[in-house]
Amino acid sequence: MSNDFMSKEYFLPGQSSPLGNTVDVNEAVLNMRTIIDKMPGGFFIYHEDGNEEIIYANEAMLRIFNCDTVEEFKELTGGSFRGIVHPDDLDYVEESIEQQIAESKYDLDYVEYRIIQKGGEIRWIEDYGHFTHSEFYGDVFYVFVGDATEKRKRQEEEKRQEQLELRNQIDAYDKRLKIINQEQLRRLELIDGLSIDYESIFHLDFSENIFHPYQVSDRIFNSFKDEKYELSMFAEFLSAYAKEWVYPEDADIFLKAVDYKYIKDQLSGNKVYHVNYRIVKNGEVKHMQLCVVNVGNVGNDFQVMVGCRSIDDAVRHETEQNKILEEAINHAKSSNKVKDVLLANMSHDIRTPMNAIIGFTTLAKAHLNDTEKLQDFLDKIEHSGQDLVQLLDDMLELSRLETSREHLLEAECNLYEIMEDVQANILPRAQEKGIKFALEADGILHPDIYSNRDYLKQILLRISGNAINYTEGGGAVSLSVVEQKASSQFAIFQFTIEDTGIGISEGFMGHIFEPFEREKNTTLSGVKGTGLGLPIVKNIVEIMGGTIEVSSIPGKGSRFIITLNLKLQNKGDRSKDLLLTKKENHLEKGKILVVEDNKINLEIMSVLLTDAGYSVDTAENGSIAVEMLKNSQPNEYFLVLMDIQMPVMDGHTATRNIRKLDDSTLANIPIVAISANAFEEDRKKSMECGMNAHLAKPVNMQELLGLIERIA
Repeated sequence: MSNDFMSKEYFLPGQSSPLGNTVDVNEAVLNMRTIIDKMPGGFFIYHEDGNEEIIYANEAMLRIFNCDTVEEFKELTGGSFRGIVHPDDLDYVEESIEQQIAESKYDLDYVEYRIIQKGGEIRWIEDYGHFTHSEFYGDVFYVFVGDATEKRKRQEEEKRQEQLELRNQIDAYDKRLKIINQEQLRRLELIDGLSIDYESIFHLDFSENIFHPYQVSDRIFNSFKDEKYELSMFAEFLSAYAKEWVYPEDADIFLKAVDYKYIKDQLSGNKVYHVNYRIVKNGEVKHMQLCVVNVGNVGNDFQVMVGCRSIDDAVRHETEQNKILEEAINHAKSSNKVKDVLLANMSHDIRTPMNAIIGFTTLAKAHLNDTEKLQDFLDKIEHSGQDLVQLLDDMLELSRLETSREHLLEAECNLYEIMEDVQANILPRAQEKGIKFALEADGILHPDIYSNRDYLKQILLRISGNAINYTEGGGAVSLSVVEQKASSQFAIFQFTIEDTGIGISEGFMGHIFEPFEREKNTTLSGVKGTGLGLPIVKNIVEIMGGTIEVSSIPGKGSRFIITLNLKLQNKGDRSKDLLLTKKENHLEKGKILVVEDNKINLEIMSVLLTDAGYSVDTAENGSIAVEMLKNSQPNEYFLVLMDIQMPVMDGHTATRNIRKLDDSTLANIPIVAISANAFEEDRKKSMECGMNAHLAKPVNMQELLGLIERIA
């Protein structure tokens, strides 16, 4: 046996030159052989005829046979397929392969058999082979093999455990029957035990050539009137029973199971065996089980008990379990499909503004001297960046809401103020499109409540903003709130947003709160959006313990109704003073200390503030900032803009240290967090450590300058 099969496809034995092939082809073939040699599973090729000589075997075959070299493998197997297979399995294996080839010449044949490793250990392997014809080698088999020993051990152990359990049951009967030592009583004891689950029980006495129908079902009751019959009649009875009752496809299985020779073969080494079959009763298929038990030998003949019982419940339970498993698999596949669609939508919606940013940046570089075009490109870059930030914020917000529903921070707030904030945001957008926007708050009886101001404001802004987006010029959008029912501590508030926009189709209603779902995409509808706003709203409403209802007529408009049960403030409560108190304006703009570890962010903030007329000092971490303030003169700085995540000392720790400074003027300097951490919990942490405000990155410069003016 040689291991150069891959090269022999291109060289005749004894020749030194290839048959019309280039060096590259031979090199490719050798590379292919290297790949096959490194396969984790075994692979070999052998002649179909003669001694079934092995032409090629890869390195995994050597490992399977515990051989270090090809020579050892050849010596162990004789270099033939017959030497691979355990002698006791050879006839069965070759017969099985021959039969499978005859049945299908396209499929791989499959067979399991034993091998003997170097050292004498016996292992089981799985053999996937195929017969083919080679121009130079004639008829050959190529075979993939893998070690199946552990699988066989598991199967044999499971079978052994099942047989052991049954054997223990029968042995228990044997012990009782031996004590009594009366054959008839022993049989009756066995019958009494079996009759609990079995509808028909027969005793077959092969020594006397008779059988006893101890217990029979109503289907065959009329077939037996005597206590015992000749054993030959049992075969006749079973044949008639199979013809009348047994499901046609199971008749042969049933008759084989009760054949005398089959019974003797099965019970020669076992105490019991079972056969499942089906019957047809009243037009319905029922599942039955035949149990044949060896209850003792008399001479060379068996004493056998045959019992029949219904296993409908067990089969039904198994069917239900399989159905549950199938549904779980289908659900998992559906979830994966949803995930794939979600990721595809995320990729599209992220790449769209990114493409605009990169594209317009390229155009801006190419038109640096054209001020008008340059300004247009920069404006579009800014807008695309804002779209990207909004998308990322929405994705993070939705993820946080779905995974951290326990975070609901409530505080004193006023509904009138919230509604006014919403109006201030929505009204300019409505006026720009020529849409009439109406706010109705007359239905509020108790404006002072406890709630999460940001969540409530976000709900109203997102839905009202959608209404503006999907309403054409000349249309109308209204926001109203009505206090429906109040108790001493709580009141139910109903917020209604209505529009005269394009509406929502009935078919899309079931998907309206699913992430990234939009009835019409941005290109078709001309409306920008991420498809995350309504899912975020629904999550927030549920966290707040409320409900959201939607009704719509395509072409006429939509109505959203949010119902919330909110806690009322006690009478006489007053809203807390604003955290940021307005100070007397300085005649000249002062100096700001910017604390930021990222050099790019530090440069951007410094330039923007300088262009706005402020003096700027910088610090690369919280520790440097504390030292700079400690060594500064009172009122040298009027504001600190503090990053949160920084090396050496983070922003929260730096703020706490600043608040502990001996000089009260320095200790009370206003500090504003500038952080990429933008969730409500992050704002709360900033407030708890002594900061005066919290702005999220990327910073909106107009918002920052407005905040500075209020502080200054």
